[in-house]
Amino acid sequence: MKREKDHEKENRLLESAFKLFTEKGIKNTSIQGIVDESKVAKGTFYLYFKDKYELRDILIEKKSKKLFADALNELHKNYIQSIDDQIIFIINYIINILSKNILLLKFISKNLSWGVYSKTVNKIYQKNENDENSLYNLFIKGISEQNVKLKNPEVTLYMILELVSSTCFNSILYDEPAPIEEYKPYLYDAIRKLLHE
Repeated sequence: MKREKDHEKENRLLESAFKLFTEKGIKNTSIQGIVDESKVAKGTFYLYFKDKYELRDILIEKKSKKLFADALNELHKNYIQSIDDQIIFIINYIINILSKNILLLKFISKNLSWGVYSKTVNKIYQKNENDENSLYNLFIKGISEQNVKLKNPEVTLYMILELVSSTCFNSILYDEPAPIEEYKPYLYDAIRKLLHE
């Protein structure tokens, strides 16, 4: 019962922080504002988070992981065999979600890879390979089963995610280098080339 209550408080803090961060910006959001919004004591905040920046990083990771989990769930509803097409499907799904949710796009900024490579634990990147249903495992299994030869699969996946994250952010928000629908074919062609280096 206590653990459930603690989890509820943590979730309230996360939800309140996300709301305030996306409405006011991180700079203009105070810890006091977060605890007031979530209706928990200020001391409770520090049981879970060192400061608002750690909270922001945890939220970026959680929101990015959710995007990948939702994309993988959608992928599993379709019959797509090739790893190239599976990765493109997942990326396309995420781009479409972010195109419709500009606040989420701005919040995640160019840190989409945190959904696959965790940054919040010890502030170093660690791949989320423990989850059998992760993009990382789908990728490693897919290239192995389809005999795709990559010098370093982990680096290739990271490069794909960073390419998507940085270029789609600019394409969706600023139409640079082109509006997202115009840009997608170039992006997907680049991803296919990375997968067949």
